[in-house]
Amino acid sequence: MRLLMVEDNEDLGEAIASRLSAGGHSVEWVNTGELALRYLEMDNWDVLLLDIMLPDQDGFSILRHLRQQTPSLPVLVMTARSEIEDRVSMLDLGADDYLVKPFDLRELEARLRALMRRPATTQAEIWQLGHVSIDIAARRINSRDQTVEFGQREFCLLELLLSRAGQVVTKERLMMQLFNFDEDSSPNAVELHVSRLRRKLSDSAIRIDTVRGTGYMASLGDAR
Repeated sequence: MRLLMVEDNEDLGEAIASRLSAGGHSVEWVNTGELALRYLEMDNWDVLLLDIMLPDQDGFSILRHLRQQTPSLPVLVMTARSEIEDRVSMLDLGADDYLVKPFDLRELEARLRALMRRPATTQAEIWQLGHVSIDIAARRINSRDQTVEFGQREFCLLELLLSRAGQVVTKERLMMQLFNFDEDSSPNAVELHVSRLRRKLSDSAIRIDTVRGTGYMASLGDAR
């Protein structure tokens, strides 16, 4: 998983980041609400770990803003506030789960696994990008009357590229999000999957261009 953690307690933040990184996850750790909002706008994340008590603003305002922009991102709130009113407020604002501090890191890992098993009910089943429609559940793309079906990893790669169509996605990011901790995640492995994807898309209106020395960029053009 690719996680954004918002936590201003240095000891706790370091412990969580170390534990989750050792488990094969990619963790970006920020300690203010301002940085959290900036990182949420800059990147795509699998889960947000959100502290409520922050030095510049509270987690409630971050959660409120997030739900207006990204309703489907799973949010696990970490809080020292155990009053029922606070917990109800968190859930009503859109938190998916919460942990009251102090907590065991094993429980945090278990709750993250449970979050990722939940169906993304707020996620659209069909993406429409110009003349290209993407069926998320069926892992199928229709482009100018051409239908292409994909394996799980191929489709994940395509999602990553198309979610940032017109922008460069680095090989490092693709390695981090496509492969598990114990798998071969070399640049060559990414190149192999991109090559397979290009072959499947050869008659479609989706192009994947190489940006030399950096990564890849997807774009929508005329069908070949």
